[in-house]
Amino acid sequence: MIEVTTSALGAHAFLRGTAPGHLDALVEAATDVMFPARHRIFAEGGHAASFWLVRGGHVELDLHVPGEGPAVFDTVGIGGLLGLSWLFPPYRWAFGAVCASPVEAFELDAAVVRRRCADDPALGHDLTTRLARVLTMRLQRTRTRLITTSLVALAE
Repeated sequence: MIEVTTSALGAHAFLRGTAPGHLDALVEAATDVMFPARHRIFAEGGHAASFWLVRGGHVELDLHVPGEGPAVFDTVGIGGLLGLSWLFPPYRWAFGAVCASPVEAFELDAAVVRRRCADDPALGHDLTTRLARVLTMRLQRTRTRLITTSLVALAE
């Protein structure tokens, strides 16, 4: 585990290019955490109290399929953001997350970050823009998978 510093946060791909003052505001909300393989970090419907900047390992995102159990639909790896639901009420996880391997990450306290964003609208705008980029990339990957799956099903 490492000490969480502004330079360590600023080196993470999600926060690269963030203003130093914004990193100062975030470092107070961050801790370095490690999770073993197969650890469920959060479950669909649970309270979104934190989010993570993955530094090592991979996390599988899943959702509950009635009669089937959890189905993996995406992964988050090194340099990725884990958790989007912390910023938007009602702060409930839309999906679940399980470690596919041991994971090391910066964990950020969502309530503290939301307060910092309320106090500094420029920080809030910056984080929201970064979150929107992540969400857009995930939607594009999902779209590609759906199209590929549909084409394969049609070919059969």
